[in-house]
Amino acid sequence: MLPKTVTSGKIIKAYDSDGRKHYDFQFQNRRGYKVTIEGLDGKFNPEYWNYAKLISGVLRYGMPIDQVIKLVSGLELDSETINTWKNGVERALKKYLPNETEAKGQKCPVCGQETLVYQEGCLKCRNCGASKC
Repeated sequence: MLPKTVTSGKIIKAYDSDGRKHYDFQFQNRRGYKVTIEGLDGKFNPEYWNYAKLISGVLRYGMPIDQVIKLVSGLELDSETINTWKNGVERALKKYLPNETEAKGQKCPVCGQETLVYQEGCLKCRNCGASKC
């Protein structure tokens, strides 16, 4: 759908002639022209779209990323496909955690200590050095 050269863009909330809102994606192509893909919200499974809106909302209203990750990981979903999507969202969000953010309430699977911190999106134990991505 998108050229591989696209690395950034923006989501635009727009309204059609009937006053219904929809979301478009806009990016700049290699020649500097703005390209808009309209009706972004219609291109996804509604279940994914609704979860994405929820996650976006809690981030915009200031929920700390580590708490958003905890929220997403706690979702109990029936479909294997949506669980795969959920895991991808968790991985993407973890990349934005500041290094040395404590993983509160989680124990190291190797030494059993509550000394896990996020390092480059992975969990690392300060006690024994075990790492899990």
